[in-house]
Amino acid sequence: MASDLNDVQLAVWRGFLEAHSTVTRKLERDLLEHVGIPLTWYDVLVHLSEAPRGRLRHQVLADSLVLSRSGVTRLVDRMVNAGLVQREASTDDRRVSYVMLTREGRTTLDRAGPGHIHSVVEHFARHLRGPETGALSSFFNRLLEEDSPPPVETGA
Repeated sequence: MASDLNDVQLAVWRGFLEAHSTVTRKLERDLLEHVGIPLTWYDVLVHLSEAPRGRLRHQVLADSLVLSRSGVTRLVDRMVNAGLVQREASTDDRRVSYVMLTREGRTTLDRAGPGHIHSVVEHFARHLRGPETGALSSFFNRLLEEDSPPPVETGA
């Protein structure tokens, strides 16, 4: 395993970081402008909508968002206040809590989805060229498989 980056690898790394930051900032701006929610809220709504019964254990949600437990707690607090999600205590284990998608959260996600997809195309996908798409997909899959955690219980 190499411990040094060559100039090209360093340039690619910096380019990746700058591109991620730029695209994320543009996606955030578009969501705020068109639906009034930040990108992190959209991400939470998507994760919950894909989960069985529209709910995830608090810790599973935190892991999927790559946020600390306290960061997710504050994020969920704001989303509860906006009526997009609700908390549910486990009936089996007092230490476990769930975050659930509300009807208003589903409606917001449905409103945001088409515009967000358009923004992803505009700010990211339209820049991909044929052979690059396959190469990037393969590269990202290798990165993710290397550190892929074992499957987690979703609270279904």
